[in-house]
Amino acid sequence: MPLSQHTARAARVIGTSAAAAALALGAAHTALACSISDFSAAAVCDTGGHGVIRVTDKDASGTPATVSLYMQLSMPGGERLVDTKTIEHPTAQGTTVDLVPLDWHAGETFRVHVKAGDQVDDDIQPQVVVPDETCAPSSSPSAQAAPSGQPSSTSTYPSPTSSTASATEPNPAQSGSAAPVPGASSAASTAGSGTSLAETGGGTGTPVIAGAATALVVAGGGIVLALRRRSAHRSR
Repeated sequence: MPLSQHTARAARVIGTSAAAAALALGAAHTALACSISDFSAAAVCDTGGHGVIRVTDKDASGTPATVSLYMQLSMPGGERLVDTKTIEHPTAQGTTVDLVPLDWHAGETFRVHVKAGDQVDDDIQPQVVVPDETCAPSSSPSAQAAPSGQPSSTSTYPSPTSSTASATEPNPAQSGSAAPVPGASSAASTAGSGTSLAETGGGTGTPVIAGAATALVVAGGGIVLALRRRSAHRSR
């Protein structure tokens, strides 16, 4: 094989390798380039119970970025710049920064603009809308205490179980005061004790009956004695 052919083949191999390396380098550079898709924003509550717009930057190239928060006004096309922060050292894992709005209520809409070198100058889509919830500190004493002028969680009204128990169980004060008073049945039995004794011969009429019986016995004995004497007198 002539030398020129070997040289031409070697040149083609080197050219192919260089082109492949250039493509790989270009792909790597493109993968590391900063883009608006590396950014995201959401309305969240921080640990202090304040509503913030949290922006996350997952730029693997580490390009510093400036994020600006605009609050949308009610007038058409109206908005107001409310906060601006700079992300100095973004990472592929994600670097966050909190933008603080002036107002926080359900339905409030915010626009977040990103400026990262000469690569990104665009808005994060979609725009951020505050959800239908209110931020409050998780350990706030006011959240745990009952509002003034309203009854606390411990109600003064009796529960159904307590009312049932009070209806079925006697009051100690009432039971103590009612204990010495005899019942109607015992009073009736005491009042009728004379009748019971009369039926058994131990009542108050017993002496009268005994006296009458004695008198009858004495009278009968006298009559018998008189009849005997009369009979004996006739027999003489």
